[in-house]
Amino acid sequence: MKKVRPLLLYALLVFSTVGWTQNQKIDSLILVLQKTKNDIDKVQLLNTIADEYKAGDPKQMQKYANEALQLATKINYSIAKGNALLNLGNSNILLGNYPQALQFFSEAQAVFEKAIDNASNENNKEINNGLARAYGSLGVVFSEQNNYAKALQYHLKAVKIYEADKDMAKCSRVYNNIGVVYKSQGDDFKALNYFIKCLKIQEKMGDNTVGITTTNVGNIYLKQKNYDKAFEYYNKAKQLFTKFPNQRGLGELYNNLGLYYKETKNPAEALIQYTKAIETFTGIDDKFGLSDTYYFIGDIYYEQRNWNEALKYTYLSLTLAKKINVLEQVQLAEKRLSEIYEKLNKPDEALRHFKLYNMAKDSLSNNENVRNSVRAEMNFEFEKKEALQKKEQEKREVIYNEEAKRHQQQIFFVILFILLAFGIVFLIYNRLQLKKTLTLQKELAEYEQKALHLQMNPHFVFNCLGSISSFIVQNGTDSAIKYLSKFSKLMRLTLEYSKESLIPIDKEIESLQNYLELEQLRFNNKFNFSIIKSIEIEDDMGLPPLLLQPFVENAIIHGVIPKKEMGSIAIRFEIEKESLLCTVEDSGIGFQQSKAQKEHSVAAHKSMALDITQKRLEMIESVTHKKASVTMDEVKNSHGEVLGTKVTLHLPIQYVNDKH
Repeated sequence: MKKVRPLLLYALLVFSTVGWTQNQKIDSLILVLQKTKNDIDKVQLLNTIADEYKAGDPKQMQKYANEALQLATKINYSIAKGNALLNLGNSNILLGNYPQALQFFSEAQAVFEKAIDNASNENNKEINNGLARAYGSLGVVFSEQNNYAKALQYHLKAVKIYEADKDMAKCSRVYNNIGVVYKSQGDDFKALNYFIKCLKIQEKMGDNTVGITTTNVGNIYLKQKNYDKAFEYYNKAKQLFTKFPNQRGLGELYNNLGLYYKETKNPAEALIQYTKAIETFTGIDDKFGLSDTYYFIGDIYYEQRNWNEALKYTYLSLTLAKKINVLEQVQLAEKRLSEIYEKLNKPDEALRHFKLYNMAKDSLSNNENVRNSVRAEMNFEFEKKEALQKKEQEKREVIYNEEAKRHQQQIFFVILFILLAFGIVFLIYNRLQLKKTLTLQKELAEYEQKALHLQMNPHFVFNCLGSISSFIVQNGTDSAIKYLSKFSKLMRLTLEYSKESLIPIDKEIESLQNYLELEQLRFNNKFNFSIIKSIEIEDDMGLPPLLLQPFVENAIIHGVIPKKEMGSIAIRFEIEKESLLCTVEDSGIGFQQSKAQKEHSVAAHKSMALDITQKRLEMIESVTHKKASVTMDEVKNSHGEVLGTKVTLHLPIQYVNDKH
C-alpha cells in the first residue's frame, strides 16, 4: 500500500509566494542599484536582488546572480563571488538542473575555503556562514539524488559551523535535513533524534515551520506503531498550523491523520480526515495532494469491499496523476483499478488496466534509469573536481611549507648556538616524556588485557559451552545454534573493541545487548533488561571499551540470578553537566547479601573488577585531566528493604574522532 509522503523541510531553499510587497522591495532595490557607483556596494545589491527572486522567478534570480558573479570576479571580492555562486546553485535547483547546481555549490565551497586562509577577523564570520551554506546546499543536492552518504557528510560539516557560531535557527534547519537523510536510510531512531532537536529550537524561536517538523515527528512514531505518541504530535501540529498557517502542511497532516485512523481500525474517522484534506488541497489547487488523498479514500473503500466507491475515487486519483504527470501515482492507480475490475468480474477492463499499469511501470523504470545515469555522471564529475581541488590545496600547502622551511633555516643559522642548547634540553625532556608515555601505554595495554580476560574468563566460556551442550542433548538445536551464534559474535566484538582506546557508545550498547541476550538464553529468561541512551548524547561520543561489562556480569550472576523471582537490569547512558553517566541498576539481592552468601569467591572477583576499573579511571583522568569515578549503592525502599544494586560511573565526555 502507498504511504503518505513525508513532509520535507529543505530550509536552505524556503520559498513563499511573491506578493505585492516583495515586488515593491525588488523594485526599490533595482532603483538603488541604478544610482550606485561603488562596485562593492553594487555587487552586494546584485546578490540581494537575486536572493529576493528565489521566491518565485528563478530566471531573474539567475540573471542577477550572473551579473554579481562577473563583477565580483572583476574586483576580486571573494565573499560576493561565493554568494553569487550560491544564488546560481539555488536558481538551478528551482529549475530542476541538479548537475549544474552541484557545480555552482562546489565552486562556492572552493571560493569560501580559499577565502578563509586570507580572511581578516572581521570577515571570518561572514565567510564561515557562506561556507556552511555551501556545505548545506551540497547536502540538499546529494539528498535529492539519493546519495545519502555524501548528503550526511556535507550536512554534518554545515551544522558544525553553525553550532560553533551559535546560529541556532540555521542549526535547526540542518538538523531537520539530517533527520530526512536518516529517515531515507531507514534509521528511524536517529531521524527522530534530529527531528526532535530541530523541533526544540523551532519551538523556542517561534519558527513558522514548526508545524511541519512536528508532523515529521508524528510520522516517525506512526511508522513505529507508537500510536499514542503519533496522535499526540499530530494534535500538536494541528494547533501549530492554526498559529502559523500553512495549507499544504495542514493538508498533509489530515492525510497522516487519515492513515493513523486507518491503522487504528477507525475507517469512518479516517474518511472524515481525508475529506478535510480534500477541502484544504482544493483551496490551494494542490493537485499532487488531492491525487494522494483520493487514492487513500479509494483504499479505504477497497478494504471495505465497496467496489463502486473504490473505483470512483481511484479514477479521480488517476486523472489528477496523469494531469501532473506523476508516474508513480499513475502506476499505483492503474494497478488498483485492475484489482477492482477483477473483483467486479470484468476481466476485459481488469486486463486493460493491468496493461496500462505495466506501461506506467516500464516508463517509471526507464525514467529512473535515466536519472541514475545522470546521477552517476554528476557524482563522477563532482568527485573528480573535488580530487583536483584537494590536489591544488596540497600543492599550496607544499609551497607554503617550503617557504616556511627556508625561513626557519635562516633563523637557524643566525641563532645556531641558542638552538643547539635548547635542542639538547628538548632532547633530554623528550626522551623522558617518551619513556613516560611508553610506560603508560604499556600499563594501559596490560589493564585492558586484564579487563578482557575478566570479561571472557574460562569459567564463563565453560558455562556457555555447557549450556550449548545441554540445548543439543534436549533437542534444542535451534536454541543451541542461536546461543552459539551470539556467543561467537560476543567474542569477536570483545576482541575487536578491546584494541581501541575509545569506541562509540552505540558500539558499547551493541556489545552489552549481545552479552545480555546471551545470558538471557543461558539462564532461561530469568531476567529482562533495558538499555537507554539519552537523546543528548551525540553520535561520536565515546567511552573506553569493556568498562561496564564486569558490573553487568556481577548484576546478573550475583544480583538477579540468586533471587527466586524474575529479575531486571537497567543500563542508562546520560549527560549530567560536563560528565557522561553510565548506570547499571539491578533488582537483585543486593551486594551485602551476595557477599554474605559467597564471601570468598565473590569478594575476590568483585575486588578484581573494581581494581581494574579504578586503575583505568585513573588513566582516563591522566589523559583528559578531568574527574572519573565509580560509586556502588544498594537501592532501598522507604522501609529499608533492599531492592537491588546501583553502580554509577562518572566519566569525562570524550569523542571518538576527537573533533570537539
